[in-house]
Parts: sequence; C-alpha cells; structure tokens
Amino acid sequence: MPIRTQLTGCGAYLPERIVTNADLAHVIDTSDDWIRQRTGICERRVAAEGEMTSDIALHAAQAALENAGRQATDIDLIVLATSTPDETFPATATRVQHALGITRGAAFDVQAVCSGFVYGLAVADNFIRCGQANRALVIGAETYSRILDWQDRTTCVLFGDGGGAVVLERGEGEGDKADTGILSTHIYSDGRHHDALYVDGGPSSTQTTGHLRMQGREVFRHAVTNMAEAIDAALAHNKVAESEIDWLVPHQANSRIIEAMARKLSMPMERVIMTVDRHANTSSASIPLALNEGMQDGRIGKGDLVLMEAMGGGFTWGSALVRL
Repeated sequence: MPIRTQLTGCGAYLPERIVTNADLAHVIDTSDDWIRQRTGICERRVAAEGEMTSDIALHAAQAALENAGRQATDIDLIVLATSTPDETFPATATRVQHALGITRGAAFDVQAVCSGFVYGLAVADNFIRCGQANRALVIGAETYSRILDWQDRTTCVLFGDGGGAVVLERGEGEGDKADTGILSTHIYSDGRHHDALYVDGGPSSTQTTGHLRMQGREVFRHAVTNMAEAIDAALAHNKVAESEIDWLVPHQANSRIIEAMARKLSMPMERVIMTVDRHANTSSASIPLALNEGMQDGRIGKGDLVLMEAMGGGFTWGSALVRL
C-alpha cells in the first residue's frame, strides 16, 4: 500500500515578554492605530536576553512530542525551518537534536524565510515517503527581534519571536488512514525579487548579521498572487473544491493578506485561523503556531481538511494540504 505521512502531534512556544503597539509608540514614531489599521497586529512576543532560536525550537519540539505521545528517541529526522539560526554553522537543528538526547538519524536546517515551515513539511514528507525516515519533527522557530532595525518603524512593528512544531509519522495508506495525512505540498521560488525583502548582512558579504529590509507594497502585491497560485495547485492536484476546505491556516504576516486569501477561497473568516494580532509575523513559526492554537482550542479536529500557505523573502512561496 502507498505510504502516507501522518501528522500525529503539534506544539508551540512563545517567549514570555509581550511588547504591545503602545510600548513601541514610546520608542519610535508610530501609534497603536497606525499599526492595527495597516497590519492587524496588536502585540508580539520578544525573546529574553540569552534566549536563542534553539531554545524556542526545543520547547516547541517537546510540546509536540508530548502531544503526539512520543519520546524524543522515537524521532529519526529533525527539519528546522529558520532564518535566524543560533550560529552560521552548525545547523541549529543539531543543537535541538542534542538537547533532546537524540544521537541517530539526521538533523538540518531549511532556509526559506516565511515559507520555511511549508518547505520543511515538503522535505520531511518526501523523506518519509521514500523510506529514509519513519518519524520526523518539523519545527519553525525564529528570533526576528535580533535582526530588526528598531529605528525603522515600517518593519520593526511587524515581527515577533516564537516557535511551533509538528510530529510526522510514516503510515500506510489503507483503512481509516487512506485519506489522511499530508495529501500534497507545493513549493516555489523566484530570485528576481530579492530586493523586496532581505537582510542586509551575511558572513560572505558584510561579515555582519545585518537588518531586515522590506518594500512593503511590493511584497503585498506578490503575496496575494503567489499564494493564490499555491492554493490553486493544491486544490487541483487533489481534485478538491474550495468548499471542501475546513480550515485555512495561513502565514500570519498581515491581516489584509489573510483576508484576501479567505476571499479567494470564498471562506468565512470563522474558518480561518488568525493569530497575527497577538503574535505578529513570526516568519517560519507562524503557521505551526496558528495550527497548534486551532488544534488545542478544539476548532481543528480529526478528519478536518486543512490548507496551509505562505510566502517569504526570496521570493519563496508554497502550500500544503493535510487531512488530520
């Protein structure tokens, strides 16, 4: 029987510190109204001093393992999506692997910015389908507060820190699992749009970390078009109608983009998981954070058809269709 990758657990972690729009208004030229009206963001989490991406990823991974009823030693693959690694190398995933006490299998990072979690799902799903892994942790974790220019009010108000993770397991596509698990993933990139969203630093260019730079209008314009392409690909590949989607779990970048994607699917906002108001844009962590919230509060249940989509710098974009 065909192999189907099952999603068996989900977990998340958010740093304790909350920074509200009002807090930011005390240090930069902005206001709560200005931020809310343009983005839908009310607050964001910021990592504590000394709290690294690997720490956030570890907490999220542990929560996902507990939710799945698995031990860390059951895992033979860790794919960590991040654009804010602890170090240039080694991969932050290996630090998580070590902290979990895992000494077998493989652990590596995936860098696709805000699309990273969808890319990570695609990579792990293919490893499992090919028989190279049986159980995987896919993690999205970020500390964007470390790469923001806190004098640039157009970007520093948009992002937050956090992490989310899922446990994926090999399953046979038969019986009650014949139509569950990851149905398909679709990933894309187009490097022509580098200058619309990037960090102006790196070890081989400036030997500095750099700061995030963004052309907001350009990103918005491409986001709506590109994510619509990824959604169409998922629906067409699986011969699924828009009306059959139970939940949309989108990348949490901007409430206007999320609302545009809901309209694309003729989906009421009550069927869309929205966390951008409290988390801001957590890049690769935003989808698993939102997925975890929807699963933990009971909105997303067993058998539901869930569509995830994202776009990030590069540009990269993609979608994943999963039946839980």
